[in-house]
Amino acid sequence: MAKLKIGDYNTLTVLKVALREGNGDPFGLYLDGGRAGEILMPQKYVPNNVSVGDDLRVFVYLDQEERLVGTTETPLARVGEFAYLRVAWVNEYGAFLDWGLMKDLFVPFREQKRRMEKDRSYIVYIYIDEETSRIVASAKVDRFIQPTPYGRYHRGEEVDILIQQKTPLGFKVIVDNAWPGLIYDNQIYEDHRTGERLRASIVTFRPDGK
Repeated sequence: MAKLKIGDYNTLTVLKVALREGNGDPFGLYLDGGRAGEILMPQKYVPNNVSVGDDLRVFVYLDQEERLVGTTETPLARVGEFAYLRVAWVNEYGAFLDWGLMKDLFVPFREQKRRMEKDRSYIVYIYIDEETSRIVASAKVDRFIQPTPYGRYHRGEEVDILIQQKTPLGFKVIVDNAWPGLIYDNQIYEDHRTGERLRASIVTFRPDGK
């Protein structure tokens, strides 16, 4: 099987039913995670009429106990993506964002531009922390945006954009979930706000990769 992608979708094979000790009631399925071992899919996410040997497309992430689990829930973003997410709660370690899954997404204080506040939303980048192997997010998104390779786009080409922030010139945007862009004020024809996802067309490609 292909290498397991944590914080992303994977197609995994059902190995067996997970049974509770004592009464033998099922509490989920065990999926084949390859070198990562068996991955639990809790019962509440198991689709109807699934059998051992079936392949399931699941999102794999870490649960409250930092164990790999599979879910049929749909996250608002995946590892390697930028997103505009709301702060669900804050504690002495950092902020926790609602990204559409049972376990909220952690943003340590060191990855916050300023202290995040409950119920406010922020542009963040989702990645796997190398030290802890946990899925985390950072509001210091500029360091994850790389100059666009020369020739990557041509004039008039349509792209997906995420509005990052308002500037004196217009709006900074993230192009195709990877590259830096700018919409000048005189090219904006409607009211827009941070976090909107839109379609746009390339007008100019600058030598500095923007």
